[in-house]
Amino acid sequence: MRYAGVGLVMLAAIGWGISGGIADILMEKGWDPVVISFYRGAVGFLCFLGWLLTNGKQNWTFSRRLYLWATLAGLGVAGNFTSYFLSIEASSIAVAATLMYTAPVFVLLISFLLGIERSSWLKWGCILGVLLGIVLLTGANNPTSVSVSFLGAAGGLGAGLSYALFIFGFKKAALLGKPQTISTIAFFAFCVILFLLSDRHELADVLSSSDIGWFILLGLVGAGISFIFYVIGIRKTAPSTASMVAMIEPVTASLFGLLLLGDSLGAVQFIGMGLILFTITFLSVKQSD
Repeated sequence: MRYAGVGLVMLAAIGWGISGGIADILMEKGWDPVVISFYRGAVGFLCFLGWLLTNGKQNWTFSRRLYLWATLAGLGVAGNFTSYFLSIEASSIAVAATLMYTAPVFVLLISFLLGIERSSWLKWGCILGVLLGIVLLTGANNPTSVSVSFLGAAGGLGAGLSYALFIFGFKKAALLGKPQTISTIAFFAFCVILFLLSDRHELADVLSSSDIGWFILLGLVGAGISFIFYVIGIRKTAPSTASMVAMIEPVTASLFGLLLLGDSLGAVQFIGMGLILFTITFLSVKQSD
């Protein structure tokens, strides 16, 4: 069971990557990204609530600090989704994805400040390797095809910072309660925030739409199942390691687009995928040792 934590985080990231492809299908059908995000979280919330109620008395913990940290984790997820979509709208997917995956930098710096982890050349080398892979994979290395605005850059960095907030919020909450309780509170906060940001009429239209099956599948793969894996795995994994292992998500999303959506990948993008996978594998082995 040495690799259990890292393996669960990897499975979660694969689910997130697949959910990106499903979301792309829904956006092609004309659905608003914020509405898509809301239903992804809402289905996830129902999964976590069911998980909590299976043994409610043992799972539930009454603690103000638990509610605070779990709510901050939910704010992190909501902020990540919202900032990511704003960055895409204002710049491009390449810029948004690259900046969002600066999360390990935020995680590592905050870990140093809080005394959770010590700085090492290995961790900095892995961060640089994964970020270089993300740049190659997304095509952000080609300045002629990238248009960066202030809002696009701010949104992408905000997405990365929000992801770091989720990791630390959950890690702190995990010291006070069980994953079932934390996840239920976090995704309830997530649903409240995105409900306020979404178009109410479009939210209602989803329920009577023929695409409802896609929304349910998105929620199960992209939140319900994947986050259950993640919240268990992150408890057994260092914050910086968890954030870097989760970067397998863009690789999965790219393969989904290649195999099912007809997208194409160039040689440079394949090099980026290989670099990400190699760095994640190397880090996982070193972390386990």
